[in-house]
Amino acid sequence: MAHRLIILGAGESGVGCALLGKQKGYDVFVSDGGTIKEKYKQELIDNKIDFEEGGHTVEKILNADEVMKSPGIPEKNEMVKQIRAKGIEVISEFELAYRFKGESKIIGITGSNGKSTTTALIYHICKKAGLDCALVGNIGYSIAKQMAEDPKAWYVAEISSFQLDDIKTFRPDVAVLLNITEDHLDRYNYQFENYINSKFKIIENQTSSDYFIYCDDDDIITKKIEQLTIHTNPLPFSMKHEVKKGGYIKGDQMMLRIQEERVSMSIYDFALKGKHNNYNTMAACIAATTVGIRKEKIREAVKDFQSLEHRMEFVATVRGVEFINDSKATNVNSTWFALESMTKPVVLVLGGTDKGNDYSLIADLVKEKVKAIVCLGVDNKKIIAAFKDIVPTIIETQSAKQCVNASFKLAAKGDVVLLSPACASFDLFKNYEDRGTQFKEAVKEL
Repeated sequence: MAHRLIILGAGESGVGCALLGKQKGYDVFVSDGGTIKEKYKQELIDNKIDFEEGGHTVEKILNADEVMKSPGIPEKNEMVKQIRAKGIEVISEFELAYRFKGESKIIGITGSNGKSTTTALIYHICKKAGLDCALVGNIGYSIAKQMAEDPKAWYVAEISSFQLDDIKTFRPDVAVLLNITEDHLDRYNYQFENYINSKFKIIENQTSSDYFIYCDDDDIITKKIEQLTIHTNPLPFSMKHEVKKGGYIKGDQMMLRIQEERVSMSIYDFALKGKHNNYNTMAACIAATTVGIRKEKIREAVKDFQSLEHRMEFVATVRGVEFINDSKATNVNSTWFALESMTKPVVLVLGGTDKGNDYSLIADLVKEKVKAIVCLGVDNKKIIAAFKDIVPTIIETQSAKQCVNASFKLAAKGDVVLLSPACASFDLFKNYEDRGTQFKEAVKEL
């Protein structure tokens, strides 16, 4: 009998795993409690993969040898509880992909903030240096699908904590951990420690031939490292002190020391601006150095990198008012970074689905830089309560168009309207991309 692989959830990860599993001879069945998007359904049909949607057939699922659970499905899901109760092995997409990577190598990037930017920058450097590589993972393209359709020598993978939760043997050759701040606590029984452990799974299988690149200025990371026995090669990066191995910024110079390689670069050459991006750029440069990319190539790539859509993306200047789309800021820390890099008075757009946010973290920056807050969400009570005493004007809007028009009215020439919501987008939008796109459309109509 073929190995029976059940896949829960038919999104990007689920369908990618179905394609890879089928190709490797598994008996694959895909089950989605909701509706499957047309493009994914077509892929399953074209590849003759058995699937169901709009509910789960319990007996079909419980005769699995193994279940691949999509990252969006929480442990408290009824079907997941039944699978666990029966003792069936549950794996993540990265675990499945890892089995079939062959000689390929993986650079895995995780962290609460900055991972998409850092992953995209590492990929950009690798591409520029001529590496045979693919950009995969949480950034939008399934690693399993990439392996099934077009395997590469290198995978540059953005990995979320949910994708790390169900790994068993997965180990990246190079692991990057940018920072850990309270995020997604709703998925971790509101225990910060569970979330920290989840992030650290990225190195649990690493060996002495691998690298672990991490921020030495992040107390949560450094405290956790003290409690662990680490089997990999640590390469810390810091903006506060010099490190013997790894990277640091002193004055306006970034210095990298990895093995014999010594690299120095002016931070004024970085395409990405802002203190938090100095960390992201440093992490990316260290990762590139560990895979043997020459410093000239790293220098070039860091200079001409284009930042991501929906991440501090300049939209337009309308009658002296600048609009910035930072829709990807789905937690308070992301918004903190956005505000920290602002030099003009800000009309701040906040709101959406709250994941247990603590707005006091940005109170000081809001007081200093924000002249008005425009809420873009269904329930804005928590935001209003947090800022009513420090921001004179707070208004509520229910659509991107309303929000942009209201923000424009509140802004004067020389101000910035910053969409950096600190919340997920699922109350009014499909996802943060949809929110950012609608915001940009509305700005273009002004």
